Amino acid sequence: MATPPAASISGEQLLRWRRQLLQGGGSASELDWLLDLQGGVGWQQLQQLRLRPQDTLQLETPLQQLEQLWWRHRSSGEPLQYLVGRCPWRDFELQVAPGVLIPRQETELLIDLAEALMGGPGPGLWADLGTGSGCLAIALAMAWPTSLGVAVDCSTAALDQARANLTAQGLTDRVSLRQGNWWEPLQDHWGRLEMVLANPPYIPTAVWQQLDPGVRDHEPALALDGGADGLSAIHAIGAGALTALAPGGWLLLEHHHDQASAVQALLHQAGLVEVSGHRDLEGVERFASGRAPVSP
Repeated sequence: MATPPAASISGEQLLRWRRQLLQGGGSASELDWLLDLQGGVGWQQLQQLRLRPQDTLQLETPLQQLEQLWWRHRSSGEPLQYLVGRCPWRDFELQVAPGVLIPRQETELLIDLAEALMGGPGPGLWADLGTGSGCLAIALAMAWPTSLGVAVDCSTAALDQARANLTAQGLTDRVSLRQGNWWEPLQDHWGRLEMVLANPPYIPTAVWQQLDPGVRDHEPALALDGGADGLSAIHAIGAGALTALAPGGWLLLEHHHDQASAVQALLHQAGLVEVSGHRDLEGVERFASGRAPVSP
């Protein structure tokens, strides 16, 4: 009889392995995420195994390797996304690595808001300030296939990661990458940008210092620490908006959960009009938008 593949396992064995690992602590949702993304066992299949533990399944990664990743995560606090090297976001998957911020689920709403604000076929030219992994740039390019975009970051590691992700999605012909701070690399496009998105660092330094070690010690401070009041980057972005945006062009930002009034005031002070706040899925104002006035 042929020896079964190393990753072949019964549902009963998998469920027992899962229970034993969780007895040592840790989040069940994180372990299930690892099983899904690296092991190929989705949540629905896991539920079915509870009803039919005698079923046999083929893991994409042997249990021993999954366990090694789990205990490395538990002992060091390294995010599972870095250990696996991948992160699902919206309807695609991103490569992620240390030195680049792991995309958050709430940031997905920026894309929906951008589409709602623009309406129609989308802008002719858009930009993503502080692109990181390239998640926003990829989603915008997918949403607006006839538009051109520019993704900016000051980090070489981030631009390398964004380039890999854009290449994987076949979007390098519609999104260009530039290195520098906020508006500065876009000078040749100033006055023509119809939509600009940014998810800048906005966590006040004192709050960042108290974050969970898995975030504070492993994800880049450059993408998280927004200075004493969390608004350093947003000040810089707001200050250049009126010059860089096309007449009627939109600026759309993500910010900290308690910064709505301050950020909207900054956008007003920058000369933008139609300034509004937007709520996340929990009802918290986490986004702000403003528009460059249209010339008479």
